[in-house]
Amino acid sequence: MGVLIAALNLSKSFGGLSAVRDVSFEVHSGEIYGLVGPDGAGKTTTIRLLCGAYLPDYTVEGGESRIMLGGFDMIHDPEKARSQVGYLPQRFSMYEELTVLENIRFFAEVRGQAASDWLESCMEILEFVGLADFINRKAGQLSGGMKQKLGLAAALVHHPRVLLLDEPTTGVDPVTRQDFWQLIIRLVSSSGNNANGTAVFISTPYMDEAARCTRIGFMLEGRLVEQGSPSELQKPLIGRILELSGTPLPLLRQIAKKCKFVEDVQMFGDRLHLRVGAGKAGEALSLLKGQIEKQGGQTRSLRVISPILEDVFMEFSQDLG
Repeated sequence: MGVLIAALNLSKSFGGLSAVRDVSFEVHSGEIYGLVGPDGAGKTTTIRLLCGAYLPDYTVEGGESRIMLGGFDMIHDPEKARSQVGYLPQRFSMYEELTVLENIRFFAEVRGQAASDWLESCMEILEFVGLADFINRKAGQLSGGMKQKLGLAAALVHHPRVLLLDEPTTGVDPVTRQDFWQLIIRLVSSSGNNANGTAVFISTPYMDEAARCTRIGFMLEGRLVEQGSPSELQKPLIGRILELSGTPLPLLRQIAKKCKFVEDVQMFGDRLHLRVGAGKAGEALSLLKGQIEKQGGQTRSLRVISPILEDVFMEFSQDLG
């Protein structure tokens, strides 16, 4: 599979604030690359660099920064590079007084489709995203999830090879999030085995969405601190995450933090995740059980569990801090 997105040493500062610092990655045809990080980590700035809304700080000829999209250089040949890209920003950017079909027609014609050709192609896309029955509804009257689907349809109208999605499911309900991800997975699956395949680059604050991606990049304070497939990122923590639940939870947390084998304690709802040193799970279990009983606590669950991406992210966050 060919490389459709290649970013090299991207940096961007605003005044004295460094929003993106020397970020590099590649995304191949048929891949979904998830950029994960907290608010302010630099995810949106990275996507705006990719789509050409911002220029990176280093753009000298033959210099450090480089952005290649579908084989074209965004810095030196932006028009051809942008022709490869479909972009869905965080904020709804359709014309609310126009209908669904009128919006799609506008974006199709802006992208160069002839007036005689746009209808069949656009209806196929609206069918794909589930809006074919709502073509006469004004965009401003759509639900939040339907607006995001309309935005996706507009991004797909010229059949781009590169799809850039900036937190597309933020603020929508869980069912709509699921539907949206099924669309993305179908899109990549249907194109991944042909020469004109699609690469998706998506930013998300949700770890359950990140787990659906082919590869993930963890971003903190403008830096890409680690990247790899979900299984690759979780592998170093296998056998090192304990789940602890019981009462009173504040006491259990205090005991866990004082355990010499425990490196970190995080709250997950009504239970704790404890990260222990490599090969120390057995000793930690024994010591914790004894200390909880000694101090009057009650344990409902104390066991080794498989790591989740939240555990991985917490480790990276702690290491950076």
